[in-house]
Amino acid sequence: MNPVVTVTDLTKRYGEVVALDRVSFTLAENRIYGLLGRNGAGKTTLMQLLTAQIFATSGKIAVFGEHPYENERVLSRISFIKESQTYPSTLRVKHVLRAAALVHPNWDEEYAQQLVEDFRLPPQRNVRKLSRGMLSSLGIVVGLAARAPLTFFDEPYLGLDAVARQIFYDRLLADFAEHPRTIVLSTHLIDEVSDLIEHVLLIDQGRLLLDAETDELRGQVVIASGPADAVDEFVRGGTELHRVRLGAMARATVRGDFGPAEHDRARAAGVDLTASSLQDIVVRLTTSTHRSAAEVGSVVTADKEVVG
Repeated sequence: MNPVVTVTDLTKRYGEVVALDRVSFTLAENRIYGLLGRNGAGKTTLMQLLTAQIFATSGKIAVFGEHPYENERVLSRISFIKESQTYPSTLRVKHVLRAAALVHPNWDEEYAQQLVEDFRLPPQRNVRKLSRGMLSSLGIVVGLAARAPLTFFDEPYLGLDAVARQIFYDRLLADFAEHPRTIVLSTHLIDEVSDLIEHVLLIDQGRLLLDAETDELRGQVVIASGPADAVDEFVRGGTELHRVRLGAMARATVRGDFGPAEHDRARAAGVDLTASSLQDIVVRLTTSTHRSAAEVGSVVTADKEVVG
């Protein structure tokens, strides 16, 4: 099966600032990816490159097997919804939807109207009079109803309350089940979307730190707690990402290979192991004070760690 996206040694510089540094990965068909990282990590730059909004400094991009720049065959199959989505101020909500229907071949008008009701959008209202949350909802309606084979959501949830965000997650998952496509979610609300994401791409300071299946990643990072001496002994078999100590007790976040044998060894030593949340993994791996230079230059794949 051909990948939807193939990126090889992709680099983007703005003068002396390196926004992306030799990034390589592939996106498969019909998967939900989480593109994660801190502000300024390079996530939006990457999506702009994949959607032909900016040029790469070096490296290769293939989307549906072709370069996306000025390529209607490729761009017509992409939907990119971003946090700062803007529309001409003269348009009403219904006009935005009508325009979206013209540029997206897979547009589902009935589904779009259903989503308008779900998010309580006023079709007759001018977009310049929409609240921040309503603008975000409008972008979500366009992104979902377009049913583009490759769909990017770049922090589209700004201004949405918890109920509206949950509606988005529920509708996305339900529609993905009926109409599979490749979806990339870029978000800081990691805990909220962790059950949606099948595969994680983590970028920090322009470099790709993680390229891994979500379930396997959770098994690679654990929290070890117990007597400090026992925790010290246990973490020698992995990479310690974070530690908290209270008197004679300690709790450490550790990355490594934690199969049944390691869990048995922990129990024998009086160390309790619990799975780390996806958000905690991202926080620990992108907190520079807990990462060595070697760790910064490594990519964790689904089944191994490759030093780049």
